[in-house]
Amino acid sequence: MKYLSIIVFVSIILSVHLITNYYIYTRGIQALEGFPKYKTLFSLFILILTIAYPLGRFLEHVWYNPISNSLHWMGAFWFAGMLYLTLLIALTDIIRLVNVSFSFLPPPHSIAYIKLKTITGISITCITLLIISLGFINAWNPKINRITLNINKNANNLDSLKIVAASDIHLGTIINTGKSQKLINTINGLNPDIILLAGDIVDEDVEPVIKHNLGKHLQQLKAKYGTWGITGNHEYIGGAERTVKYLEQHGIKILRDSSVLIDSAFYIVGREDREKTNFTGIPRKELIELSTHLDHTKPIILLDHQPWQLDKATQAKIDLQISGHTHHGQLWPFGFVTQHLFELSSGYLKKENSHFIVSTGFGTWGPPIRTGNRPEILAITLLFNKKE
Repeated sequence: MKYLSIIVFVSIILSVHLITNYYIYTRGIQALEGFPKYKTLFSLFILILTIAYPLGRFLEHVWYNPISNSLHWMGAFWFAGMLYLTLLIALTDIIRLVNVSFSFLPPPHSIAYIKLKTITGISITCITLLIISLGFINAWNPKINRITLNINKNANNLDSLKIVAASDIHLGTIINTGKSQKLINTINGLNPDIILLAGDIVDEDVEPVIKHNLGKHLQQLKAKYGTWGITGNHEYIGGAERTVKYLEQHGIKILRDSSVLIDSAFYIVGREDREKTNFTGIPRKELIELSTHLDHTKPIILLDHQPWQLDKATQAKIDLQISGHTHHGQLWPFGFVTQHLFELSSGYLKKENSHFIVSTGFGTWGPPIRTGNRPEILAITLLFNKKE
């Protein structure tokens, strides 16, 4: 059943991928009506872009090399190109439909109409390239999201706790040496008491991470109480056991449906990603099971990659839940979709006595581009009330 679900999912994705590329291809050929000698070159260009990403990802699993790396990068950028080309082309198709009733465009097949199609094609291409360029720059410039929360609990001798958290780093072919070092430098520059990584640390297959030796950057993370992380759905897509072993060998302590009491002051609870069941057939533990034995007079911080069923955290009397996963859509207009899928797609929410923070994430999945929001690192200060 698991493999059947994967086959159906992949088939749907590939079908949408092929249909979208065919749509762009047909409209591109129409735009080249005045330049027929370029149609063959354009057809070859679209074919290469269409197969680049799936072929690059496949080759990475077989043999990680410069060719697979180049195809991956090319295909990743093309995903963003597909989105904005499709939106802009669809807009021109709407205009063409309106023209059927009002006839404000030049007659079809006239010289003026052929020129208009060429100008439209060039304009759409330039606008798409501008969007992709700005989105790429945006994706490389994360913001620091500073949040201060009051937790009405005694944390031993601690008056406060400075957490620096990041989610959805997606270390791999796209997020490699340069950006991972930027992450480490930024986190260490915030002088955290503890560092928390809320899943999708690695982008599926860990092999590119090993090839780029990104573990050496993770080992540079410095915090009084160490660096703790959890699995996300991408750890399971790429093979969770090998990924977790690599992360732990490089200084990241992974909590897998487990908890730890830090300095007799506060708890960190880490959940397995909810995709564990689909990939292993073994369900993750219920949150109430993970939290029942804890001393609830002490602050309890939960890491749960996907922000589903927030009420369960409230019922389990969790003080703070940190999640990611959504990327808040990453590319406009997908943020509107994630807002409907999740009770909290990004930002902060308080339910009863439980605080929830969903990060937009540090890295990117697919296109190395963000047009819907900025990437971020969370700098969370918890203030504790002493009870006499």
